[in-house]
Amino acid sequence: MTYYLHYLREFFSPLNVFQYITFRAGGAFLTSLLIWLFAGKWFINFLKNKKIQQSIREYGPSTHLAKAGTPTMGGLLILVAMVFSTLLWARVDNRFIVLTLLSAVYLGAVGFMDDYRKWLTKHPAGGLSDSVKMGAQVALALGVAVYLYFCPPNASYGTWVDVPYLKHVYLTLGNVYILFALFVIVGTSNAVNIADGLDGLAGGTLLVSAITFGIFSYLAGHVKLSEYLRIVTVPGAGELTVYLAAMAGACLGFLWYNAYPAEIFMGDTGSLFMGGTIGIAALCIKQELILVLVGGIFVAEAVSVILQVGSVRYRGGKRVFRMAPLHHHFEVGGMPETKVTMRFWIVAVVLALLALTSLKIR
Repeated sequence: MTYYLHYLREFFSPLNVFQYITFRAGGAFLTSLLIWLFAGKWFINFLKNKKIQQSIREYGPSTHLAKAGTPTMGGLLILVAMVFSTLLWARVDNRFIVLTLLSAVYLGAVGFMDDYRKWLTKHPAGGLSDSVKMGAQVALALGVAVYLYFCPPNASYGTWVDVPYLKHVYLTLGNVYILFALFVIVGTSNAVNIADGLDGLAGGTLLVSAITFGIFSYLAGHVKLSEYLRIVTVPGAGELTVYLAAMAGACLGFLWYNAYPAEIFMGDTGSLFMGGTIGIAALCIKQELILVLVGGIFVAEAVSVILQVGSVRYRGGKRVFRMAPLHHHFEVGGMPETKVTMRFWIVAVVLALLALTSLKIR
């Protein structure tokens, strides 16, 4: 909403800065970060008083048993910080902002209900059933996919998918684009959820992804820069930079308390909506395939679970990994949790830099 202050620049010229996306993105980042830094400890104590604590799955690494009793549902404050920061600094009349905020609140509510039921039953498997949770995600994803099909970000590239690193090469999906978009949203939402298993892992990797897609969003919304870099121009997409900056700030603030040893976990309340809206952002700026590279850690985590389950089911109980998801494979192999997290962060940064090189290698 601060965007509209620039209309008063004739009375006070410094207010002109509020029209610039970069300035407002910085404001959103700092606002989300400060909300966590000032309210984080109070929120953790609130969760402790209500005994909203993490239940540890029995089949996980034995070292994780010590995490039992750590407050969870940290995603609730992440969501509040992001929504407040975005509403404060972004243009609320921008359709991409409206779409991502509504999606974030919806998926956050689904994740909250899952975490809340786990808390009531005091069991990690006592949340929403897989079918209910997946059905809720598919319903939201289908709605977003249909909207983007009939009201595409750029009408000239409606059902086209940009192929990174290649100049003016696109996949034309036609009606299949709806299923493709649905898969992107549901896939990223669940992949982030799977990766949320070590202190700081999901938060740090999401921080890198949010910053990277914030850069892509800014460039996609800038006519001259997008044309120069040969990426699809998406009018209005620059405002997503503000939302993604708010996400980055919230993740950084969350990491202040989630770094090893974690004082709080984000739970499904946070992982589902942040993963889902990263996927939605990729669809809105027409950079769907680069998501595989930017979110490479999340992809690897999800694929490791799929391979493990498939191998156990169809190869007579044989495993591909010591334990899935992938981060547990390294833990069981003797690598300390902090080292696994740090190395995954390093890989995430390298993948983000490789993704950004696609802007020039075309």
